[in-house]
Amino acid sequence: MDRFFEEMMAGHLKVRIMFTQNARVPTRLTAEHRDNEYFLLYYQFIKQAFGLDWIPPNEHQRRLRLYFDQFPDTREVASQFKGYIRGLEDFKRFREIPLTIARRDITEVRSHDHLLLQCLDVVLGAMSFRLNDRHKAKPPGSRVRGKRTRAKEGVYKHILRLIRAWRPGFNPGVSTGRERLEDKWEHPYRHWLFESLHSTFDGTRTKKK
Repeated sequence: MDRFFEEMMAGHLKVRIMFTQNARVPTRLTAEHRDNEYFLLYYQFIKQAFGLDWIPPNEHQRRLRLYFDQFPDTREVASQFKGYIRGLEDFKRFREIPLTIARRDITEVRSHDHLLLQCLDVVLGAMSFRLNDRHKAKPPGSRVRGKRTRAKEGVYKHILRLIRAWRPGFNPGVSTGRERLEDKWEHPYRHWLFESLHSTFDGTRTKKK
């Protein structure tokens, strides 16, 4: 994790973590939305979370390569999704930046075959562990937490220290703030609490006190 964050803070890679609040229940969802939720969500993630449309126009030409886990659908649906990603280049804002998205650069991989993706999985797992209160879990009949739970909490706390060394007071449970729109691109690490434009709040689905 130390080496991973060193590369991140040096500007060699960027990490974006997206999560949702279960108490925020989306409304106005159609059957098509539910059937394609994986692809719709990831399309918005790629389009919005990395701030690609805020790459300075005077920077050198960049080539965007996307490595997804195995798509949970047919090749036909996956091909359609890749077409939508390629279509980002047609948006006016994207046409003004030095970025190319080739279809061959949108592919599926197994994360355990890639060291950087393994590191990303550790960070994602640590954040999921904490945001879902798994650090409080205790074995049935026990008054204390198990060794694995304490070890995972240790990993989370170490990662949090690495993030806060860059951004003091960082709160993993909310979207990362910004002073400028360009921060969406320039920040090495950000969280995005994704909320549907149309949703209701269900208090029964919040964390138990």
